[in-house]
Amino acid sequence: MRKTQILDSVLTPDGRELVLYQRDELFVIRVNDVELMSSRAYGSEEKLARLGLAVLGPRPAARTLVGGLGMGFTLRAVLDGLVGQDAAEVVVAELFPTVVNWNRTWLSRLANHPLEDPRVQVVEVDVGHLLAGSTQAFDLVLLDVDNGPEPLTIDANRYLYTPRGIATLRNALRPGGVAAVWSASHDVHFANRLHRGGFEVEVHQVAARPGGKGDRHVIFVGRKNVM
Repeated sequence: MRKTQILDSVLTPDGRELVLYQRDELFVIRVNDVELMSSRAYGSEEKLARLGLAVLGPRPAARTLVGGLGMGFTLRAVLDGLVGQDAAEVVVAELFPTVVNWNRTWLSRLANHPLEDPRVQVVEVDVGHLLAGSTQAFDLVLLDVDNGPEPLTIDANRYLYTPRGIATLRNALRPGGVAAVWSASHDVHFANRLHRGGFEVEVHQVAARPGGKGDRHVIFVGRKNVM
């Protein structure tokens, strides 16, 4: 067994340290020494994409926004769910250029090189800012930018889970569009805010790891209501 090594690190805008570790074939990203994600526990990231696509249903030339690149597992699941749909577009909003670089180097093979797919466009920007500048631009929005409604990476992410943030999210969706939000745990208040904000809401508990193993995470899925 090899010793755990630090491959790279970066400071977040509010001074937290985002670090990429490796031990043998295991990769871990930590924020201020709290585990944010692991290459061993990606089942719920895949379910985020699959549940969102399932609720959306078939839609020609669907345009998807993935908020938060992570280790690329959500993006890979989106691409696999859009097999044969060459006209589909997938925009990835990632705040940290360093994380994009990790996914082009050390992490690339973990999710079978999703950034090499020609349907993918990476935008190095805060997903909240991108949503705020988008009106009926996306059929599907997948958010995995933090630990859910209780932000861990940067405090600014808290806005996404407020009534104003939910209104911004809804405005960015096309009619009948779908938003899916990853969370480390259930938050009934957030589910209620989504409902009040004009979404038909489903809450799914899913396994953190593939094969139904590990802790349980939560996926909030909301279809945009006609109001």
